Amino acid sequence: MLDFVMISSKTTKNGVVDIYPKFRLYPKSQDLMIRGGDFYAIWNERTGLWSTNEDDALALIDDEIKEYAEKYREAHQDLKINVLYTWDSSSGIIDLWHKYCQKQKRDSFKMLDESLIFSNTKTIKQDYASKKLSYPLEKCNIDAYDKLMSVLYSKEERHKLEWAIGSIVTGDSKTIQKFIVLYGSAGTGKSTVLNIIQKLFDGYYSVFDAKALGSSSNSFALEAFKSNPLVAIQHDGDLSKIEDNTRLNSLVSHELMTVNEKFKSTYSNRFKCFLFMGTNKPVKITDAKSGLIRRLIDVSPTGNKVPTSEYKKLIKQIDFELGGIAYYCKKVYEENPNAYDNYIPVSMLGASNDFYNFVADAYHIFKKEDMTNLNVAWEMYKNYCADSKVPYPVTKRVFKEELKNYFNEYHERYNDPLNGDRPRHIYIGFKTNIFEDYDKIQPKKNPGKENSKNDSKYLIDFKKQESIFDKECSECPAQYANKKETPNKKWVDVTTKLKDLNTGRIHYVKIPDNHIVIDFDIKDKDGNKSFEKNLEAASKWPATYAELSKSGAGIHLHYIYTGDVTQLSRVYADNIEIKVFTGNSSLRRKLTKCNDLPITTISSGLPTKGEKKMVNANVIKSEKGLRRMILRNMEKEFHPGTKPSVDFIYKILEDAYERGMKYDVSDMKNEIYAFAANSTNQADYCIKLVKQMHFKSDDPSEPIESKKDQIIFYDVEVFPNLFLINWKKRGKNNKVVRLINPTPEDVEELLQYKLVGFNCRRYDNHMLYARLMGYDNMQLFNLSQRIVNGERNAFFGEAYNLSYTDIYDFASAGNKKSLKKLEIEMGIHHAELGLPWDKPVPEELWLKVAEYCDNDVIATEASFDYLLGDWLARQILADLAGMSVNDTTNTLSTKIIFGHERNPQSQFCYRNLAEPVDYLDPEVESFLKMACPDMMSQKHGKAKSLLPYFPGYKYENGVSTYRGEEVGEGGYVYAEPGIHCNVALLDVASMHPHSDIAECLFGPYYTKRFRDLVEGRVYIKHEDWGHLANIMDGKLMPYVEKVKSGEITSKQLSNSLKTVINSVYGLTAANFDNPFRDIRNKDNIVAKRGALFMIDLKHEVQERGFTVAHIKTDSIKIPDATPEIIQFVMDFGKKYGYTFEHEATYDKMCLVNDAVYIAKEKDGEWTATGTQFQIPYVFKTLFSEEPINFEDMCETKSVTSSLYLDLNENLPDVSQYEKELQRFESQYKKNLISEEEFNSAKEELQPLIDKGHDYHFVGKVGSFCPILPEHGGGLLVREKDGKYYSATGSKGYRWLESEMVRGSNEEFIDKSYYNKLVDEAVDTISKYGDFEWFVSNDVSPVQRQPYPPCGDNKYETCWDCPKFQNHECEIGYDIRGHVNAK
Repeated sequence: MLDFVMISSKTTKNGVVDIYPKFRLYPKSQDLMIRGGDFYAIWNERTGLWSTNEDDALALIDDEIKEYAEKYREAHQDLKINVLYTWDSSSGIIDLWHKYCQKQKRDSFKMLDESLIFSNTKTIKQDYASKKLSYPLEKCNIDAYDKLMSVLYSKEERHKLEWAIGSIVTGDSKTIQKFIVLYGSAGTGKSTVLNIIQKLFDGYYSVFDAKALGSSSNSFALEAFKSNPLVAIQHDGDLSKIEDNTRLNSLVSHELMTVNEKFKSTYSNRFKCFLFMGTNKPVKITDAKSGLIRRLIDVSPTGNKVPTSEYKKLIKQIDFELGGIAYYCKKVYEENPNAYDNYIPVSMLGASNDFYNFVADAYHIFKKEDMTNLNVAWEMYKNYCADSKVPYPVTKRVFKEELKNYFNEYHERYNDPLNGDRPRHIYIGFKTNIFEDYDKIQPKKNPGKENSKNDSKYLIDFKKQESIFDKECSECPAQYANKKETPNKKWVDVTTKLKDLNTGRIHYVKIPDNHIVIDFDIKDKDGNKSFEKNLEAASKWPATYAELSKSGAGIHLHYIYTGDVTQLSRVYADNIEIKVFTGNSSLRRKLTKCNDLPITTISSGLPTKGEKKMVNANVIKSEKGLRRMILRNMEKEFHPGTKPSVDFIYKILEDAYERGMKYDVSDMKNEIYAFAANSTNQADYCIKLVKQMHFKSDDPSEPIESKKDQIIFYDVEVFPNLFLINWKKRGKNNKVVRLINPTPEDVEELLQYKLVGFNCRRYDNHMLYARLMGYDNMQLFNLSQRIVNGERNAFFGEAYNLSYTDIYDFASAGNKKSLKKLEIEMGIHHAELGLPWDKPVPEELWLKVAEYCDNDVIATEASFDYLLGDWLARQILADLAGMSVNDTTNTLSTKIIFGHERNPQSQFCYRNLAEPVDYLDPEVESFLKMACPDMMSQKHGKAKSLLPYFPGYKYENGVSTYRGEEVGEGGYVYAEPGIHCNVALLDVASMHPHSDIAECLFGPYYTKRFRDLVEGRVYIKHEDWGHLANIMDGKLMPYVEKVKSGEITSKQLSNSLKTVINSVYGLTAANFDNPFRDIRNKDNIVAKRGALFMIDLKHEVQERGFTVAHIKTDSIKIPDATPEIIQFVMDFGKKYGYTFEHEATYDKMCLVNDAVYIAKEKDGEWTATGTQFQIPYVFKTLFSEEPINFEDMCETKSVTSSLYLDLNENLPDVSQYEKELQRFESQYKKNLISEEEFNSAKEELQPLIDKGHDYHFVGKVGSFCPILPEHGGGLLVREKDGKYYSATGSKGYRWLESEMVRGSNEEFIDKSYYNKLVDEAVDTISKYGDFEWFVSNDVSPVQRQPYPPCGDNKYETCWDCPKFQNHECEIGYDIRGHVNAK
């Protein structure tokens, strides 16, 4: 009997007896549960389980109604009975039921299925179970599971998963505040283990959306947990952009939460589920206090895979092992239930938390000192953020609190036991465990394996044995270290001796002055201390007593020195230090292993400081010398203490700065900060002094003067094990010289020449400089990677000027392209190397790399000769600026305009172009009257403004609008596509420069200097030498003489000034700080003024009855132009300070869009703009009728990744397999199939697909010819993320590199490719008119007449007039031009 229902009967007016249920409001039901104001579950005695299916509840109620009705009929056979069942909608019982559950009954429930019920477990009502697993919990064979997991996961990672599964089986997961994130790339086995977990807990898991949990706006995020699952799973989650982790933390912590279900009332619940999530992206961890850190356990697959056929068998077999897997995982958990209490997800922190990465970056500093103070750490953090380009650094207040999470103690005031000081904001006890691998769960098989070399073959034999040092120095004063590993007391207060201490603990011992220690701290290629390297080096020294350092990797040799220890240098060699203990200094020590030799006496062989090693800072002449001096100070070569060393660094930097030496050592700032922070007692002082240091001069480093007046072209290649410098003297007959792994001395010898490279200022020069400074190959490779990755502090200031000049830098805008593109342009073939840049090169391939580098050097020389015009312009600019040819164009331009003024912006003029101007500074007004007399001779607009203005112009949210149009930020563009005749092309001479002048943008003084350049270029163009002599203080006149003598051309001289003028525009519009940038200039006022002017001009021309066919930034094209409209345009321009030039008149022009047109000038010459008509084959075939040559059938293709030729012509067709794989991939992305199914299909299909391809690497750029089938051509493809796609414009044809085609193979060029382009060009023109007429010599058949010709303005067009019939005028007017125009 259901305790909440009572079956009743009543007699109706018609004498019929209704049998119906009544629902009890009390007492509290033990058979029915209400949750969220609605039905939740009902107890089913027959199944022994609860049911959440409301249909089951209705069926059970109907069963009781039926049973009652049958008994009633037997007792009252003479009565007519009507049974009201819930299934009968007309009975109204279902409405009573819903009213009872939803309105009358209050919530009364217990969450179901909070414990696993196995198939062999008997249940009672109080178990609150609604389901059972399909397998029993028992020990059995799990070989398939074990084999699969041992491949997909390491022992440590597998333990995490099995521990989590075991916690669920035992039921403890309901109180464990952890969740699992499987983090790794696609196809590595994340979904495999999640699928196994789903099978293990079938019916007890639900699928959730991790992104929704992290979204503060998703109020229904918890609806996925309404079934109260014990396990929640997401196969492909993303918490990399989590907004709010509060909900996720509460869910994992099993806190009481308010749940929203759609169409139901809210209710509260404490969820007991354990979360598993697979992801390809790191979880966002906001700070060290984030609850996610304490709760997240990250699991990383190995990436290893099981063969497909075996994988399928194992997965199938696992279905029979579920009970055994659950049993095994239960045992794993029960062995150590608290295994992950203190677990820290280091990989997740490193992947998503900038603050953690800062502390990791400073790990060795913090670990060494075991303490820091706020000011020191804050300075280090600011430097880290600047160098690493952290987008949102925290404030100092937040920094102070966050750093506390990485130290055991924080003191607002700290009582220093050594000197009695009370420094502020001290952090003590660095938490190294946050950064160390979690290794407490499973012991390593071979601890110390990294030092497993047989020590017996070395001279020094370390053992755990009685120490000779302990005997020899037993009477020496000694004391234990404190928590910071520093002495507890001042030495005058120490009474204990070494014999009183346990020397296995960290302690300090005051040894005799003549007792020295040689400290070996040599590192391996990864930057870690190397026991083997230290042992090898130490064994070459005179045999003596030796100890291992505390870490076990360093070595200390002990000697008695008979000389003056105060004269010993502190540095013997890189990573080998001579430690001297005089005054109050003492030896820090912890005995682990030692040898059994006595302490040897030595009297020579050690470097001394000596008078010649004390360098006067005044003799430091170069940045290189400055760097070396700083490094020697940080190695304490001159002073034993940190403070005097920092003082000395400060002094040499100040001396260099005050002497006007040009240098930049800002990349050393963090290293010097770290060094200063190591001061035991003077850290604050040292840090403050570092803050005051000038790490760079006001001016950039000066070029290094070459001793030999010989131009050398050079190039470098950098690999982890190979550094190559190839160079040659200028001249085709000179051979390339190869320097393989050169020494610093080799580099120094090379620097005596005038070095010329390609993009060398930003790369090659820094490699040379680093080698000069002693960088080894691996350090060079790391530096190379930093430069390639765009790290700002990867460059050396002095290195920029190692070269004589940089070809890429002096190339003009049109020639600024990659070396490979220049090679194609010059007709030089250059095959790519094809070796991975991040892998060591086998020694047998070094010659191949050298040959590749040879080609780059030869191409560098060729590009220099090819760009001689640009080189001449650079020489002229360097002379005008009084600087070197290695200085950049921007630097030279700045010097020519502003001279030595560093902050000229104080004189700049800026205004709102939308507003009229009623006052001008007298100097500005005077300059403008001289520079723009026509503009200044009149008032402008309704407001009678002194300067032109543009009412209604707005710049909002990065978008400009004017007169109902959106204005481009770089200039105005407008087009009316079609065929136009008698088109006047009018062009503003130097629009952007004249905008600068008309706005007096740089103030009157500097704008005049800029105007001299602009006007000077015009004078040069017209060879007006008289006027040219009066500008720029006559500096151009020596070059005028060279023009007159024929040494250079006037065009070359003009182009040098054009380079500066173009540079100025680029700098005014730039986002980076430079002397031309005005922070008020948000809307690029230079380009904007010209754009707004062109819009006004367009409207003025159109209002005069003319069509404006095309506007492109600074030019306008007007069809059927009359002399009057041309003069109007020129006069209109003068009102704004612009001068129009009538560049050409096109007899015919076909305008396709705002960027593409083809036009024929009056003299019969054709001109094309835009790719479609500029293609040489198309242009020559259709328009110029010039002969086609081989270069016209070569296509340059470039990509940002890599180009390949797939030479698959004679290979099997695998397109069907590719389509099949694409289908599987599409299904996988739509979650229609699992990751395992997709990977299985891929493993099966990929080998078949590979048989149909033969990819040959080309490079990022190449020149290609389309090739007829059966002649060795390949498909041209680009690679991206391991997939291949057709290169743009190549699909449907086969290709070969043009050098393979030139000559005997030219006949096999597939001309159908070009004929198709010709046909497309014809079709494009035909859209707008008769192509044959357009390319003929016939002029426009009908000239434009006054409109309308009848003079009747009643109708807008002839087409609207009733007298227009069959394209003719019934009253006889010639209207062909007007009809054609329409």
